[in-house]
Amino acid sequence: MTDATLTPDQIEQIRARVAELMPQVRADLEELVRIPSVSASSFDQSQVARSAEAVAELLRREGLDVEVVVEGGRPAVIGHLDGPEGAPTVTLYAHHDVQPPGDDADWDSAPFEPQERGGRLYGRGAADDKAGVMAHVAALRAHAGNLPVGVTVFVEGEEESGSPSLGTILEKHGDRLAADAIVIADSGNWDIGTPALTTTLRGGVRAVVKVETLDHSVHSGMFGGAAPDAVTALVRLLSSLHDEDGNVAVQGLDESTAADLDYDEARFREESGLLDGVSLIGSGSILSRLWTKPSITTIGMDVTSVDKASNTLAARARAKVSMRLAPTQDPQAAFELLEKHLLDHAPWGARVTVESEEYGSGFAADAEGPVYDEARASFADAWGTEPVDMGVGGSIPFISDFSARFPDASIIVTGVEDPDTRAHGANESLHLAEFEKVCVAEAVFLARLGALPR
Repeated sequence: MTDATLTPDQIEQIRARVAELMPQVRADLEELVRIPSVSASSFDQSQVARSAEAVAELLRREGLDVEVVVEGGRPAVIGHLDGPEGAPTVTLYAHHDVQPPGDDADWDSAPFEPQERGGRLYGRGAADDKAGVMAHVAALRAHAGNLPVGVTVFVEGEEESGSPSLGTILEKHGDRLAADAIVIADSGNWDIGTPALTTTLRGGVRAVVKVETLDHSVHSGMFGGAAPDAVTALVRLLSSLHDEDGNVAVQGLDESTAADLDYDEARFREESGLLDGVSLIGSGSILSRLWTKPSITTIGMDVTSVDKASNTLAARARAKVSMRLAPTQDPQAAFELLEKHLLDHAPWGARVTVESEEYGSGFAADAEGPVYDEARASFADAWGTEPVDMGVGGSIPFISDFSARFPDASIIVTGVEDPDTRAHGANESLHLAEFEKVCVAEAVFLARLGALPR
């Protein structure tokens, strides 16, 4: 452990200050949620600009020097405030764009009108990731006028769209984002009452698979039984991606063993909504399957819809495949292995083409050293229980970009989500009591870093 210490009285003062701030923090969060800042190109991008300006104004009120930055993509916000001379600098990351809401009928309340039910605040972006933005703002407010460290706040505007201009932002503005520690507020905690540091993230590859069997579609009665249709060939090809137990059958991919945390099948079934009678797939521990082994999902298909179907052998069909990768896996190498597998398993000589649509690297932290010690101590201060190190099965590719751009910085990945947050889905929500603990932890973390020996 380090020599940085805060007295119980200092911690309690921060806790009390955050509690005093929470009504306004929540009100500001609700105003952000009301802005439908969906960064997908089919939505109104003026709302993303409006959201960026709202975030910029929140930071200006806390005394930061703020700029809204656009580098060919959606607007990001960069703000900075100096700390005491010789103090470390911390970069605080979050994103203000959100996922599309989907069908309003799937929501129990309007997605962009925040509503509290049962101690949770419901709304698109209420957790992912506008609460991350407000956790940073709350920590700044807790230290208003006496900031213990230098702080740079970087709030991205296109994370939900794959961060296409992040590389340019890091290239042009990276010097402004350099820090001793980077706090990424875009993950979650292990459970209600149990905080966590996210130390591994899977990488990802998305690919489009196209199958062709005929030069034109033909009558299924006249030619069926001898000529293969493309849809059936595609289904057979996709089925080759898993073995009988549901393990990924693509050879050569990395995999490893996850942390030994208590996570049984009953909890997985409850959190995933797995139907009675449906079996889990794969082998090994459940957490290894979720965090450190590859998985493959068919996320879309272009075939004739049921209501428009005719007695026809389809000449061509295609599918979009999402492959999650072990944190150590090179995504380009993984795509090449996937492509080879699909070409090698083409049924009945069907013509198969595979195109890479998107890929991103995973993340595996070397979660040791004084910054990580202070982060863990801050969680313990806020929750009254020791945090756990956990993985996340999803991908946050920009974290590997940060790691490459700032190799000497300690990257702390945390966030506001819990197992019932339903980020990206209908009825996304934020557990308000846990959110307050997140704000306390970040405020304490800044104080602890400021107390480190210079």
